[in-house]
Amino acid sequence: MDVTLHLAQDPAADELLGRSPLAALVGMLLDQQVPMEWAFAGPRTIADRLGADDLDAHEIAAYDPEAFAALLSAKPAVHRYPGSMAKRVQQLCRFLVEHYDGDAAAVWTDVATGKELLARLGDLPGFGKQKAQIFLALLGKQLGVRPKGWREAAGAYGEAKAYRSVADITGPESLTKVRAHKQEMKAAAKAAKAASAG
Repeated sequence: MDVTLHLAQDPAADELLGRSPLAALVGMLLDQQVPMEWAFAGPRTIADRLGADDLDAHEIAAYDPEAFAALLSAKPAVHRYPGSMAKRVQQLCRFLVEHYDGDAAAVWTDVATGKELLARLGDLPGFGKQKAQIFLALLGKQLGVRPKGWREAAGAYGEAKAYRSVADITGPESLTKVRAHKQEMKAAAKAAKAASAG
């Protein structure tokens, strides 16, 4: 895995995401309740604060939980909820150590089908169905991981030329399209809620 992603909109952070499977997974985990760029810059910030060039699942899993929470909480914080996200990042790393010997790429390297990959991603702590489908689409669209049936397993996120999620962001123009799509979805949900309330 060595590609250029454009999710953090920061060269150093994006470079790490493109070469480190664990950084990409951690970025996806952090991508909730904060702007996407903030979430995907998180892995680079964590690596820098650990004094490392990459993230290591074994190191993070074994890190003292209070110290790790403090690491994510230092200004500028890695997330709006640094304490709870520190716990989630450690849970993810412990799971990877226990099931994949700490190798994040092993989650997808030997899968035969998109369905199997979706199930594996869905087993990861902090990855619900939607997050698993978005990450599966990211793997397929930008990272060259394309087991049989991957688009179908990723659902709407797997569609070609769709601008629904981080899987579709390759630069500023596509970022604008994804943001516009998200705004439309929010507006539609709001309108539906208002209609059902009335």
